[in-house]
Amino acid sequence: MTNQTNNHQQHKQNKKSSRFLPPRMKFLNMFALVILIFLVITSIYSEFASQSIPAKATSLSAIATDIENGNVVSLSIQGDQIIATYADKSAKSAQKEVDSSLTETLVRLGVSAPRLASTTITVSEPSGFGYWMGILAPFLAPLVFLGFFIWLLSRQVKGAGVQALSFGQSKARITMPDDKKSKVTFKDVAGAKEAKQELSEIVDFLKNPKKFIEIGAEIPKGVLLMGAPGTGKTLLARAVAGEASVAFFSISGSEFVEMFVGVGASRVRDLFKMAKEVAPAIVFVDEIDAVGRARGSGMGGGNDEREQTLNQILVEMDGFEPNEKVIVMAATNRPDVLDPALLRPGRFDRRVVIDLPDRGDREEILKIHCAKKQLAEDVNIQVVAERTPGFSGADLASLMNEAAILAAREDRKTIGQFDLIRSIEKVMLGPERRSHILSAKEKEITAYHEAGHALVASVLPHADPVHKISIISRGRAAGYTLKLPLEDRKLQSRREFLDDIAVSLGGYVAERMMYDDFTTGASNDLQVATALARSMVTQYGMSEKIGPIALESSVGKTLFGQGVGDREYSEKVAAEIDSEVSRIMTEARSVAEKVLAQNEKAFELITRRLVEKETIEREEYESIIVAQGIPLKKKESEL
Repeated sequence: MTNQTNNHQQHKQNKKSSRFLPPRMKFLNMFALVILIFLVITSIYSEFASQSIPAKATSLSAIATDIENGNVVSLSIQGDQIIATYADKSAKSAQKEVDSSLTETLVRLGVSAPRLASTTITVSEPSGFGYWMGILAPFLAPLVFLGFFIWLLSRQVKGAGVQALSFGQSKARITMPDDKKSKVTFKDVAGAKEAKQELSEIVDFLKNPKKFIEIGAEIPKGVLLMGAPGTGKTLLARAVAGEASVAFFSISGSEFVEMFVGVGASRVRDLFKMAKEVAPAIVFVDEIDAVGRARGSGMGGGNDEREQTLNQILVEMDGFEPNEKVIVMAATNRPDVLDPALLRPGRFDRRVVIDLPDRGDREEILKIHCAKKQLAEDVNIQVVAERTPGFSGADLASLMNEAAILAAREDRKTIGQFDLIRSIEKVMLGPERRSHILSAKEKEITAYHEAGHALVASVLPHADPVHKISIISRGRAAGYTLKLPLEDRKLQSRREFLDDIAVSLGGYVAERMMYDDFTTGASNDLQVATALARSMVTQYGMSEKIGPIALESSVGKTLFGQGVGDREYSEKVAAEIDSEVSRIMTEARSVAEKVLAQNEKAFELITRRLVEKETIEREEYESIIVAQGIPLKKKESEL
């Protein structure tokens, strides 16, 4: 049974792989098959032709002499051919004269009447398949070969024609309710409690629509899932279909748009037609901002293929024909760019926001992803959840997978806590680059740089505490300082922003203090700090001079692949903004300089330990700063 299953699976794999051969390879394979068939037919015909003449050819006079001598037992006449059978079972053939009978010919050649009478003569009329095959085969074989070759080519052309005609068909992937393997329910989705509560109404309607119809309630036709990338929007949509046990049609917004005008609208019509046939059903459009961007932007004109696709989606959702029991769900992380017509009542009038998971949700998500993994006894999922603020569900899944890969790479059967901690840094910063060896001078500069970040973060009251410092290259960074908040935060204050900017400049200030020079290692720190200072002034209203005015939006326009800000202020205001950003950066640098100057001994101790060990963990680092009189940070609940 096992061998039959393996053979069946192998046959399926071979069949699947043959479907994806390039056109040139398909043509060569078919051409080789035709040649092989032609050679087989030719060999069969040659064998048949060779067997159709078993006798040795000779002259008629020689056969007459053998008859007279008594060597011939019988004669067989087949058309114009004479076959003589001898006493030793051998046979010879000769051509008969056309205008005279055989007996007359033999008598004329000297055969006596008694000898002729003692010889058995049979006449057989040639007929049947063999006769006609022998006559027609030389003519039919080339025609059959040519016809077979033309048939194979016509199949290719027909397939290409069908493919061309299928442009307007929907490319949606369908998951039927009885597909147990692909079925997902709310139990498979950790966290997102409020989102699941909102979507439970959709499930209830699909399972029991009579309750809503009797009271006169109408379920929303469209549900828009909004959230950061990796927060589980697609998984939630699949879970709704799984809970309601309805058909699930999933397609990406980019799959509607083609270079041919009208294809996108045709695919939308075909998609909704299929959904209506198997209703109740859910149609899920992922990344709907690919076709649902606001119209009238001037990009592409009014006859743009994307806009035609959007118009067809609007008509299908709330147009002339009502879509009963067909609910449209869509996901996007850019709700600000969607067309207002998509968001009006009757279309996507139910909007569900999916936030990044908090600590409790992260712990539940980690438990789901580690259910099928072999964990060691020292694994503490709660600690991992605490050290992953800002991680999405996709990040946590990648974290668990990277931990499993690290354990397997080191030939261990279980995943340890050390693997999980290392995988956190790998997901955040990238893999370690131990082959990227720094010189002694570069190593010392990097140590001072990272020690500056860490010390400023430990002294300033509103900065996050340090969990790890390393001068081992990871990703694009020569070294890094890992800071994590004690508690999850939804809001950030002006003081926290100012301390974060000062921490970002800690490495820059440290290099200047120790070497009276600068390196390129602080380039990313400067970019992050400057962007944060500018956001404080232009978006968050945290500048006393500019005031509580939002001068820029968080998402600008895009032109030719580059960001273009929505600048709606004068040159004078722009100069004031630049002045305020410069002031914030200068004050933050002064704060960092003051911290490093007042804690010079701790600064040197941290640097020397980094040069010696390359990595300092949280416990060791905290013991150094506590010994130098720097207090540890505590949670607000502990204060």
